[in-house]
Amino acid sequence: MRKLLMVFGGVVAAAGLSVSPATAADDAHVSVLHGVPGAVVDVYANGDALLTDFKPGTLTDPVALPAGDYDLKVVAAGDGADGDAIMEANGVAVPGGANITVAAHLDAEGTPTLTPFVNDTSKITAGEGRLTVRHVAAAPAVDVRANGEPAFTDLTNPNEDSADLPAGTVSADVVLAGTDDVAIGPADVDVAEGTSTIVYAWGSAQDGNLKLAVQTIDGMHSSPGSVPGGSGGQASNGLGAGNVTWIIGGVVLAGAVALLLTRPSTSRRVQ
Repeated sequence: MRKLLMVFGGVVAAAGLSVSPATAADDAHVSVLHGVPGAVVDVYANGDALLTDFKPGTLTDPVALPAGDYDLKVVAAGDGADGDAIMEANGVAVPGGANITVAAHLDAEGTPTLTPFVNDTSKITAGEGRLTVRHVAAAPAVDVRANGEPAFTDLTNPNEDSADLPAGTVSADVVLAGTDDVAIGPADVDVAEGTSTIVYAWGSAQDGNLKLAVQTIDGMHSSPGSVPGGSGGQASNGLGAGNVTWIIGGVVLAGAVALLLTRPSTSRRVQ
């Protein structure tokens, strides 16, 4: 984290921006899902490379990012700082105190877009875990079944649904809304006590590359004042994805939160 702050300190100073010293309470905890098939990208902040060859299917671990203003530019891998921007945001504010996952994904029509989600880190009743499903795939409405029964119905891109369930293992699959046509799964999902398990359906139904990515955030049954932790994983056709740590990954598209503040809101998305 110290190295990350040093990098950003140099970037901010070079740009002539002013960012107040941050405390833990000022930090935003940011994770990023790269859910755009076939798009390998490089990320720059004020002309300096922060991340190269960021590959589809990567879900980063959370990074504590100091609140402040940042200039970000995303280009095709190898195009350099002066390359055509796939996405960019200048002078964007990263809000403090939030736990956010920014999803770079396809919308329902297959166009690349960004959607920030606020992760629910409220306390969970003893003996239960939280399961959230987010639809960020180029696909029609879907139902998510748990142990063969509909748990979340008629879920559309880019929305989410969530429920607190008794801790245990759930056999989950994704079907086209109102049908038994399985699009993804089935796969076992571990709903752990005091933990939020977030499942992302991403990719393209038309291209036949629908996949899942899983994020976990723990600490919802811990003592007051603790900071919920979390992990990301490589996306897969199942839910047993292995964790991968990208220390600067949370920086990649965090500025997009401010860029999207004016978009219509849905449940628990950034307002």
